[in-house]
Amino acid sequence: MRSRFIKFCLFSLTLTLLATSADAQRAGRRRGQTAPPPTGTEDQTQQQNNNSRPPSGYNPYGNVPIESDTGTGPNIVKKSLRNDGIVDKSFINERTPLPYEHLRWDDALFSEKVWRELDLREKMNQTFRYEAEDDNGSQMFMNILLDALKKDSVVAFADDRFTTPYTATDLEAKTQGGPADTTPVVNPANPNQILKYVVTKAAFDPKTITKLRMKEEWVFDRESSRMVCRIIGIAPVREVQRGKATQSEVLFWVYYPDLRKTLARYEVYNPKNLGYGRMTWEELFEARMFASYITKSTLDNPGNKTIRQMIKDPILALLEGENIKERIFNYEQDLWSY
Repeated sequence: MRSRFIKFCLFSLTLTLLATSADAQRAGRRRGQTAPPPTGTEDQTQQQNNNSRPPSGYNPYGNVPIESDTGTGPNIVKKSLRNDGIVDKSFINERTPLPYEHLRWDDALFSEKVWRELDLREKMNQTFRYEAEDDNGSQMFMNILLDALKKDSVVAFADDRFTTPYTATDLEAKTQGGPADTTPVVNPANPNQILKYVVTKAAFDPKTITKLRMKEEWVFDRESSRMVCRIIGIAPVREVQRGKATQSEVLFWVYYPDLRKTLARYEVYNPKNLGYGRMTWEELFEARMFASYITKSTLDNPGNKTIRQMIKDPILALLEGENIKERIFNYEQDLWSY
C-alpha cells in the first residue's frame, strides 16, 4: 500500500514539473524569447533551409569558368577608307558652338521655367530617328547622346536639377537592353566537355526611346528688349510596361550647355537637301526646329505639379500647355506700344 502511494506521489510530481516547464516556455515566447525545440524535427528543417541557400561566390556551373561579353556598342565608328563625297567636310569635326550672350540678373524682367516633351514619332521629329552611319559614327540622336556620355566627358544625372550624377555602372544598368544570354562553349575534340560559359548582355536598342524631355527657361532681357530662351537639360524617355499600365521612364538627364560641343559636330538629316541645307544638331535646338508640347511650368504653379497632375483629361492638358505658350508670347508683345 505504501509503495503504491509513493509511486502516485512521484507521478504527480512529474506531471507538475512538466506543466511548469510548458508554462515557462509559453511565457518566454510571449516575451519574445526563443524556446529550444522539443524534438529534432525543427533542427533538421532549419539545416535544410541553410543548405538550400547558395554561399557567397557560388558558381551554378561548377568549376567551369564564366566570361562576360558586353556585346557591340551603340555607336561603333567605321571610317571610310576613301573620301565618301566630292565636298570636303573635315571642318565639321572642328566646329565649336558660339558662346551664349551674358544675361545680367538685373535685366531679367521676366523669367519662367518650362518643361516640355518631344514625341519622336511625330513627322516633324523624324530627324531624331534617322538611321545612318558616317565617319563620326551613328547619326541617330540617341546614339549621339550615349557616345557623348562615353567619350566627351558629358555627365548623366538622376534628376533635372543635376544634383546626383550617375556612375558608369549606373548608366550601364539604365541602358540595359534586356536579360543576358548564357552560351556554353564546347570542346571540339570532346563534345561532352564544356570549356566555359559566355554571358552575353543584350545591346541597348535606341529605337525604344520614343520621347525626349526638355527643361528650358524663358527670360525677357530688358536691355535688348527681347525674349530669350535657353535650354537647360535634355532627358531621353522610354515607355515601360508595368502590369497593365504603360508608364514613361526617364533614363537620365544631361546638362545641355555641356552637350553643345558634341552636337555642333553632328549634322541633322534634311530630306529636302542633302548638301547646303544640312545644319548641326546644336543649330536645330537653338533654332527650335522641333515639335513639342508643354508638360509643366512655374507659371501660376505654387504646388510644383505637372499639368497632367492638375488636369486628368489629356486633351485639356494639351490645351493648357498651349495656353502657357500663348501667355509667354503675349507677355513680350504686350510690352510694345503700336
